[in-house]
Amino acid sequence: MPLSHAQLWTAIDGLARREGLSVSALARRAGLDATSFNPSKRFGPGDPPRPRWPSTESLTRILAATGVSLGEFATLARDATERPSTVPMLGMAQAGQDGFFDDAGLPIGEGWEQTELPRPRDSLLSLRITGDSMDPLYREGDRLVVDREATVVRKGDRVVVRTVGGETLAKQVAELTAHAVTLASVNPAYPPRTVARADIVWMGRILWVSQ
Repeated sequence: MPLSHAQLWTAIDGLARREGLSVSALARRAGLDATSFNPSKRFGPGDPPRPRWPSTESLTRILAATGVSLGEFATLARDATERPSTVPMLGMAQAGQDGFFDDAGLPIGEGWEQTELPRPRDSLLSLRITGDSMDPLYREGDRLVVDREATVVRKGDRVVVRTVGGETLAKQVAELTAHAVTLASVNPAYPPRTVARADIVWMGRILWVSQ
């Protein structure tokens, strides 16, 4: 089966991470220009943008530089669609320094870590916030991604709780005991609420919010 544009680029990203390198450092190790694999090089002009493919020469060089066979790289590329997606991650203080973004605002250079995005699975669900009890952390209309199987919950975690009475609550855990959970709102206009564990159908951690 032919490899897609996304699979090839994701495999290069994965190969760099496996070597403990940024894509820029991987390119340099292979004797290529440091910007060869930057995100800004993966699409050309157009509406929609035109996909740009890594050259055969650049692929051959990074395989030689890392000791990875073509078969191993193909497996890495095919597995890309089954692995969690990642996005570049940088501390806010570092983000204010030069050398981490190109002229288009895309991430370049070294120093980037990776943040894994939630892998699609049956335990994940998305909920839309209503009301203002968690304002300004979560505002009405924000969408949350919740993992119902993330059952190890600690004080301070932000969670969604489903009760036997049919309520679905987005709150922050203020206290935990063997028999009850105290849920706090960010908005001080709403007092904390204690819910007996026997009245909780499920309680999952909030993984992401889309604003």
